[in-house]
Amino acid sequence: QVLLVESGGGLVQAGGSLRLSCAASGRTFSSYTMGWFRQAPGKEREFVAALRWIITYYADSVKGRFTISRDNAKNTVYLQMNSLKPEDTAVYYCAASRSGSSWYEAYEYDYWGQGTQVTVSS
Repeated sequence: QVLLVESGGGLVQAGGSLRLSCAASGRTFSSYTMGWFRQAPGKEREFVAALRWIITYYADSVKGRFTISRDNAKNTVYLQMNSLKPEDTAVYYCAASRSGSSWYEAYEYDYWGQGTQVTVSS
């Protein structure tokens, strides 16, 4: 069992930055593929970024602006978000996958956090 707790969301102006954190329980954290997804009101949950071993993956909409990273010593994964846009407004979820072969698919992930709200004002 892995418990994920996100933090770092908030309100920011367009062009600003936020860093989301996701603290994970469990002794095998380093072996999991970690992902970030987001869900805006009235929309489906969508893939944002994933980190499988040392390889990173990003949605086209965030490539070049967002960076996913992890600190295995702290059992924490991060999402650095720069040059934020109003369309980035959503609830952001951290997720962990034992496999991660389909890292862009929500169904691939076994554990989910409760989500953190990110609001970008224009």
